[in-house]
Amino acid sequence: MPAASDPLLFGRDDELSVLERLAADAAGGRGGALVIRGEPGIGKTALLDALERAAARHGMRVLRAAGTESESRLPYAAIHQLIHPLSARVGDLPPAHRAALRTSLWLEDGEPDVYAVALALLELITEVAADRPVALLLDDLHWLDRASLDVLGFVARRVATEPVLAVGATRTVALDGPRRRTGLPDTELGRLDSVDAAALLDARAPRLPHAVRQRLLAEAAGNPLALVELSKTVAAETPADGTLPLNHRLEAAFAARAAGLGARAAALLLVLAADTTCDLRRLLAAASAIRGEEVGLPDAQDAIDAGLIEVAGAAMRFRHPLMRSAVYQRASMVDRLAAHRALAAQLTAVPDRRLWHLAAAAIGTDESLARELAQYADRAHLRGGTMSAVAALRRAGELTDDPRTARSLLLRAAELASEVGARYEVEQLLAGGDLTGLGPVEQARLTNVTEVVRYGRYRDPLQRVRDLTGIAVAAHRAGRPELAMQVLWRAASRCFFQATGPETAEARATVAALVDDAAPGPDDPQALAILAYTVPEERGHEVLERLRRATADGPDAMRFLGSASLVLGDFARSCECIDVAAADARAQGRLGVLARLLGGGNWGRLWLGQWDTAHAELTEARALAQETGEAFYEVAAQTSIAAITAMRGDLDHATALLDEVAASPLAAGMRYIQVALAQTRGLVHLFRGDAREAYATLARTFDPAHPSYHRYMRWWLVPDLLDAAVAAGRLDDARALIAGLPELAGRVGAPILVVAAQYAAVVTGPDPEPDVFTGELARWPVYRARLQLHLGGRLRRRHHTRAARDLLRAARDTFDALGAGPWSETARAELRATGEQSRRRVSSAREQLSPQELQIATLAAEGLTNREIAERLFLSHRTIGSHLYRIYPKLGVTRRAQLAAVLDGG
Repeated sequence: MPAASDPLLFGRDDELSVLERLAADAAGGRGGALVIRGEPGIGKTALLDALERAAARHGMRVLRAAGTESESRLPYAAIHQLIHPLSARVGDLPPAHRAALRTSLWLEDGEPDVYAVALALLELITEVAADRPVALLLDDLHWLDRASLDVLGFVARRVATEPVLAVGATRTVALDGPRRRTGLPDTELGRLDSVDAAALLDARAPRLPHAVRQRLLAEAAGNPLALVELSKTVAAETPADGTLPLNHRLEAAFAARAAGLGARAAALLLVLAADTTCDLRRLLAAASAIRGEEVGLPDAQDAIDAGLIEVAGAAMRFRHPLMRSAVYQRASMVDRLAAHRALAAQLTAVPDRRLWHLAAAAIGTDESLARELAQYADRAHLRGGTMSAVAALRRAGELTDDPRTARSLLLRAAELASEVGARYEVEQLLAGGDLTGLGPVEQARLTNVTEVVRYGRYRDPLQRVRDLTGIAVAAHRAGRPELAMQVLWRAASRCFFQATGPETAEARATVAALVDDAAPGPDDPQALAILAYTVPEERGHEVLERLRRATADGPDAMRFLGSASLVLGDFARSCECIDVAAADARAQGRLGVLARLLGGGNWGRLWLGQWDTAHAELTEARALAQETGEAFYEVAAQTSIAAITAMRGDLDHATALLDEVAASPLAAGMRYIQVALAQTRGLVHLFRGDAREAYATLARTFDPAHPSYHRYMRWWLVPDLLDAAVAAGRLDDARALIAGLPELAGRVGAPILVVAAQYAAVVTGPDPEPDVFTGELARWPVYRARLQLHLGGRLRRRHHTRAARDLLRAARDTFDALGAGPWSETARAELRATGEQSRRRVSSAREQLSPQELQIATLAAEGLTNREIAERLFLSHRTIGSHLYRIYPKLGVTRRAQLAAVLDGG
């Protein structure tokens, strides 16, 4: 790939060598992904062209697509471009994948989720790559429609083990927009240094006067396109002081070149600028309609000879996006509107594109067109094109003359955007629309949106709860109890996550009373969740009883039941409910929902001793949260991962994870996260032998003035507090802190409170009854083994050696099975003090695997096929095969049938 092949690649030898290596790696079976960022004119497209040549030399199949402004509001437009050459292979996919792709492209009726489409595309690409390595080259990512961007980002993040290379190019400023971040590795394509810039200018314009040459070098500042294009128009009058921005200077240069063409060629350029994806036949017809005379191929040739456009298959394209911008922006408004009307007339067979041209050509209000756009929004949303629907609703609101209709359309657009986490777009909608004079129903709808996008902006959580309560009351009085319930759910969430102090009692009671009135039934899952979040101490026993008899009709109801059980402390039931809801989210490809379920719901598994499952699902949740923008649940998942990491003895890594969480602005003010951070930090200090700091850290969670205080969750930390108190000699102080626990546990009856109270009774009281390890405690192996360790040590110090050994052996074996290194070593030390030696713990086979590998191996051991596992984990079935190929030797097996025995045994 010689740099001289394109002037925009002058001096790009390092970048070219990197791309050459990526192509070679992908051709050899090791895929990858990269995003190239840079300002206009820096050579991104030229670099993709060079990569295409390199991929071809390595025998790769190249699939290429480019984002265009005219298609940026059409869902899956870029996917259509990309897979058009693979149309014959779509029919070979399994039925579900085939249907997802065909419905996304409007070839079949249906409602595909964007991630169902993504998984289908991943399967298609990896199947094609099995025959011949594939290079996916994606230009102008900043103009890709949102659905295509999400799908292609999903695929690019999963090709590391496939012979697939995915490389995209985008403008630097455009990529900085929140909705354009891909989460992929990226590289900044900088300007040329002074030596290369001078050499390029001399090669393109060797006879420039010295003063002009210096001026051009200064104005271009290393931008290769500027050096090439401005040197062609150097005779034109340009400001010597560079007062115009470079992009405007380049646009002026391109416009000057276009102005030298005839009127017919200019009309052709304008319709191409208005729709860069239109085929040449329609372009010529539209240009002819504008001119009132025939525009033909000779006119197109004039523009080609001027270096403005080039042939691209059956269509034309500008040689650079700034050329398109120059032509379009410098045309008169009358001419631009005429171009869009002419294109709409040519696109009657493509109704959605025709609609957008009509919208672009509209001036003032047009009620009929507004209705068409609203109907289009419904269709686009059903097919996963949520952001396309948002754009349509926004334009419809601009075209209607009725303020109430405009507000309704704006609110609907904001609701859809908030559903997919498009916070940046929601803020734009809210800032640009007129939301004055809202009625109580509209105010409640707006509140549900702002609670998603502006959650952290309300600095007084208690006052926000009161405000939300008032909005819910108004919605209920307006005859919309279901909307009132949604707002009360927002208020309840703040009660549990933020407003957790004793001063919140009145506000929480008000929310609970409203729920009793607005709920559709006594055992409504959402109502139970709201009560659990707001009044767990006051009504926890009642809610637990109602949870046991509640039935769930659908996945949303199951999520509410799981959440209610989790925050009350019935972890076994919460895991059952969340597992059902998570299975449904997997089946539907709802990755954002799955990230929330796994990221928040697995906290309970930690204390039930299900560490392997929890670690695997939390790792998956963290990755999915990064992918879907569920940033809070990325933080929540990492907090739980840190707890497992600490309890397994990797204290340095746990500390690093905790520090990352603590530094996140999403953790500030979130008492749920702060108390969990304090719990794990306390354990880290305890395991490192700093009992005093461990006790101080854990005791602060009982101080209402401290950020880690949580009125209800603090009781979950009682076993850890007592362990630290015993080690630090602060048991009397700990007794005072937890004095209210026995009464609360008896009154509420939540399993975690019952276990904490039993733990406290054993540690702080006289010798327990022999049956202390039966009942509720028997179902909590982590706490059972820790109590066995406490009692074994106590008996050992009293010289009851035989009884001590029995307890210590049981504790050691449980800790060994969990991989709880610090506690396991403590149990061994206590046994040595009784005169009994323990063999060193042998790592289990499971511990040889990463969390994802363990997930895959477990599913394979259960009898799932590679394709079924792939659908569960949102990977390609070939990737699953690659993982199993590496898993077998780690476990010492040679075939699938051996997995179950090895995993069960280790």
